[in-house]
Amino acid sequence: MTDPVTRAAELLKGHRASIDRLDAILVYTLGERFKHTQAVGKLKAQHDLPPSDPSREAAQIARLEDLAKEADLDPEFAKKFLNFIIAEVIQHHKSQQQDT
Repeated sequence: MTDPVTRAAELLKGHRASIDRLDAILVYTLGERFKHTQAVGKLKAQHDLPPSDPSREAAQIARLEDLAKEADLDPEFAKKFLNFIIAEVIQHHKSQQQDT
């Protein structure tokens, strides 16, 4: 039998390996997401559309809050996270419009 400290260290190692894999998934997923939002920004700039779409943003926040509840994730955290991403995307869109 393994002593409790060694067993805890083994469990910790397994959890950390899973966390590392999930962090990689998050980074690659965000990279893919931003490729699409950059394409949206380019289209908006080409067609003189506003960089922000408040109704779309509100719908996305509500959708993400629902998904967070289903995933047993704090909906407020999910809302803050998406708001951060949206703010970053809007900045990118504004920058793309200035470059046009």
